[in-house]
Amino acid sequence: MPIVLFSSMAGIHKCIALGVVFISWILIHRWSQRNQQGPKTWPIFGAAIEQLRNYERMHDWLVEYLSKSKTITVSMPFTAYTYIADPANVEHVLKTNFTNYPKGERYQSYMDVLLGDGIFNADGEMWRKQRKTASFEFASKNLRDFSAVVFREYALKLSNILCQASIDNKVIDIQDFLMRMTLDSICKVGFGVEIGTLSPDLPDNSFAQAFDTANIIVTLRFIDPLWKIKRFLHIGSEALLKKSIKVVDEFTYNMIRQRKAEIEQAQASGIQGKIKHDILSRFIELGKETDSSFSDDKSLRDVVLNFVIAGRDTTATTLSWFTYMIMTHPAVAEKLYFELKAFEEERAKEEKIELISYDTNDLKSFNNHVTQFVSLLNYDSLGRLVYLHACITETLRLYPAVPQDPKGIIDDDVLPDGTKVKAGGMVTYVPYSMGRMEYNWGPDAASFRPERWFKDGSLQNASPFKFTAFQAGPRICLGKDSAYLQMKMTLAILCRFYAFKLVPNHPVKYRMMTILSMAHGLKLHVSRLG
Repeated sequence: MPIVLFSSMAGIHKCIALGVVFISWILIHRWSQRNQQGPKTWPIFGAAIEQLRNYERMHDWLVEYLSKSKTITVSMPFTAYTYIADPANVEHVLKTNFTNYPKGERYQSYMDVLLGDGIFNADGEMWRKQRKTASFEFASKNLRDFSAVVFREYALKLSNILCQASIDNKVIDIQDFLMRMTLDSICKVGFGVEIGTLSPDLPDNSFAQAFDTANIIVTLRFIDPLWKIKRFLHIGSEALLKKSIKVVDEFTYNMIRQRKAEIEQAQASGIQGKIKHDILSRFIELGKETDSSFSDDKSLRDVVLNFVIAGRDTTATTLSWFTYMIMTHPAVAEKLYFELKAFEEERAKEEKIELISYDTNDLKSFNNHVTQFVSLLNYDSLGRLVYLHACITETLRLYPAVPQDPKGIIDDDVLPDGTKVKAGGMVTYVPYSMGRMEYNWGPDAASFRPERWFKDGSLQNASPFKFTAFQAGPRICLGKDSAYLQMKMTLAILCRFYAFKLVPNHPVKYRMMTILSMAHGLKLHVSRLG
């Protein structure tokens, strides 16, 4: 009995000793970080615990750290993320040492299931080929003119739906409407296909729902160390991702087959006018060339989905945050209204037409006037709306459509501020944080103030490495002008003819995905303006 007792006590003492060593190890680890900038880490887990705890507010979590230090490093299991908000560091990553910071294998492994080898997920020759083709198309005057017609058509359709909602005094989710409008637009402009999701009966949009779900889950992969296990076991978020991708693929492959059939029919009938008028058709034609990278439907599927995220999500998200900004800044909304009224009168004089008088309670005259106003909008005339342009740019500064953008690291490097980054890790520039940093924009950085974009009465641009909403360097956004065109076309109508009021107590916050969309939509009441 004494021997057993002695053995038991020895075991207890051993456990206590191990516990003391373990706790001491943790305390020493934490103490060693007392002067460290950025999140404190734990042994093995790194900063994963803190990051998971702040996941739903991660962009603001990063703002808190980056406001104290322009660069922070967040250690995670198996890797480290370096977050940057200093324009000098951003220029180094996006331009000066561009080849050292590709998307990288780690990023591609997270996003491959959704974006495949598309332009936003590709590196090297595959990326160069897609960019060359896309840049040629975006530079085309034919595409620009066609886009203006399509954007005008769908903006007017949105106006008709808003008009009816104002009559019915109906609560609407404007983000849903804007997502439908931009999806219809990109499918028409980019792929030559009419899908009709923006209609008065608002048909179910299973593709958009599945696409958003997939976007949310692939974003979670960046901080979920167990995602590969869940994928292997087909459980949890990864099981839902597989189901969502099936819906996305079904929609996308149907679109490709439809466009191919239309091209073949046009070629057979000798009607060349239907060929090569959209981006998808151009890639389909490229697929017929020897050794083409776009000869199979999977490659075309990747092209389509990358343009969907570029043409639908980013534009609709910006339009949604813009609407929220003018609702919460009535003085800005009023100034916009008067700019648009003056623009309308000036354009009518130029066109030598008499503006239709209308009463907001007389729907026929109201809609006739809206239609007349829309006819005055084109690529050149929209360029005169400088305050509208400034308001859109200011919205993008505070609510960039892509709130953070990670890059891989090929070789060890030293950033301009002296930060050392290791090969195999990731560097992320953070537009959401950059727009809120006083060291970038002054003491009123967190304020929505469109006037900051004027100097001596003229619009001014900021360095693309400071205002990073459209990226910079070799990967700078090709669709910037197209995005501004659609946003100006839509907002000119909305801000001239409608007023919006947020539903009381409606929560407005972002959701964690690659795009800064609103977690609960943007629910509001709409009324007509005189």
